[in-house]
Amino acid sequence: MRQFKIIVEKHPDGYVAYPLGLKGVVVGQGDTYEAALADVKSAIGFHIETFGPEVLELEPPILSG
Repeated sequence: MRQFKIIVEKHPDGYVAYPLGLKGVVVGQGDTYEAALADVKSAIGFHIETFGPEVLELEPPILSG
C-alpha cells in the first residue's frame, strides 16, 4: 500500500486532517487527533476506490514557505 504524508491541524472545534500526494480534495475531521487521522485514512481509501489510481500524484508535492 502506498504511504501518504498526512497533515493534522488542531482547530477550536477539533482536528482536521488531509493528505498530500492526491489529486482532488480529501479531508478528515474529528474531536481528537486519532479520530481525525482515522477519518482521513478512510476518506483516502474511498477516494482512490471511487476515482481510481489516476488520483495518485506521480511526483511528491513540494512545500514552500
